[in-house]
Amino acid sequence: MSGSRKRARNGDTTATSPVINGESLRRPTSVVGPAPFSEMEAAVQENERTDYSIKIPLETAKAGTAPRTVRVYADGIYDMFHSGHARQLMQAKMAFPNTHLIVGVCSDKLTHKKKGRTVMNETERYEALRHCRYVDEVVKAAPWSISDEFLVKHKIDFVAHDDLPYVSSDSDDIYKHLKDRDMFLATQRTEGISTTDIIARIIKDYDMYVRRNLTRGYSAKELNVSFMKEKKIQFEENLNKMKDKSRELMDKIKDTKDKGNEMIHRWEEKSREFITNFLDMFGREGRITSWLQEGRARIGQAISPVNSDDEEDDDSTNSRGSTETDRNNAGSPDSVTKSPPAKRGRISPALVGATSQGQGDKDFLDLDLEDETS
Repeated sequence: MSGSRKRARNGDTTATSPVINGESLRRPTSVVGPAPFSEMEAAVQENERTDYSIKIPLETAKAGTAPRTVRVYADGIYDMFHSGHARQLMQAKMAFPNTHLIVGVCSDKLTHKKKGRTVMNETERYEALRHCRYVDEVVKAAPWSISDEFLVKHKIDFVAHDDLPYVSSDSDDIYKHLKDRDMFLATQRTEGISTTDIIARIIKDYDMYVRRNLTRGYSAKELNVSFMKEKKIQFEENLNKMKDKSRELMDKIKDTKDKGNEMIHRWEEKSREFITNFLDMFGREGRITSWLQEGRARIGQAISPVNSDDEEDDDSTNSRGSTETDRNNAGSPDSVTKSPPAKRGRISPALVGATSQGQGDKDFLDLDLEDETS
C-alpha cells in the first residue's frame, strides 16, 4: 500500500488512495479554489462515493490500512481565525495517511446563545475556514453537540478536538459519548494564542486602537465612542504628535552636537599634530636650526681654514724681523754696498700717522726722496 496527498500553491488538491485487492481507491481531484461547503456538488459527490458501511477502527486508520478515505470532523467557533486554529486543523488532517477533513462552524445565533458575541460574523468565519489549506469541506451552521444523525449524514469516522472536557449547559463534556465509542481524535492546543487572548490585547490597548481608527477616518459613532471621548482622544493624539516631534528635534540636536564635538576633537588632534611638526621643524632644537648651524660651520671652514691664522702670524713675525734688521744695518758700512730690502707694499706707522694729521702728498713725496738719496 502506498499513497500520498499534495496541495499545489493554487489550491489544487490531488489524492492518491491505497490499492487493496487490485482495486484502486484513488480519489478524484477536487475543484481548484477554496474548500466547498457541504451542500456543494463536489462535497456531495465525495459523500456519495464513501461507503460508510465499512467501519474503520482507530488502530487501522493510524496504521494506514483503511480500505477507504478516513473522514475526520472538527468543529468550533473559529472567531478571528489564527495560527492556533490552523495548527489544530493540521493535526486532524495529518492524523492518518488518507484523510478527508470536514470542519463545522457554528452560526452567529447559536454562538451568541451558547457562548457570547463574536468579533467576526458567521460569513467571515466560514470564508476563513474555506481558505485554510488543510480543510476539504465546510459545514455551515454546525450543531453545538454532535448527534448520531449528524455523524451518519456526513459519514464521519472520527471527531477531532482537544482532550479537555468541553462543558455545556446540559453536559459536563459534549464529546464524552464519542470518547466512549473510540471515535474521538485528541489534538493539542497551541499555547500562548487564542481568540480570548487576542481580544484581551485589544481591550488592553483600547484607547490606542480607537485613536488609530479615528485618524483613519472612522467616526465616533462607528466606534461607539462619545463626543467627549472623541475630543479627548483627538487632543491626546495631537499631544503625542507634538511629543514625538519634540523628541525627534532633540535627537537631531543631540546628533548635531555629537557631530560638532567629534569635529572639534578632530581639529584639536590636527592642531596638536601641526604644532608638534612646526616645532620639530622650526624650533630651537628643530631641523631647520640644525641645518643653519651646520651650514654656517661649513661656510666658516671654507672661508678661513684652520692653518691660515698660524701662517699669517709667521708672515707678520718674519716681516717685523726683517724690518728691524734693515734698520740696524742702515748705518753700517755694509749697508751701502748691500742692496736695500725688497718692499712688501706696507705703509709704515709714521706715514699713516702723518697722513691722518692732515699733511699733504708733498710731504709724503719729500720723505720718500730723502730716503732714496740717503
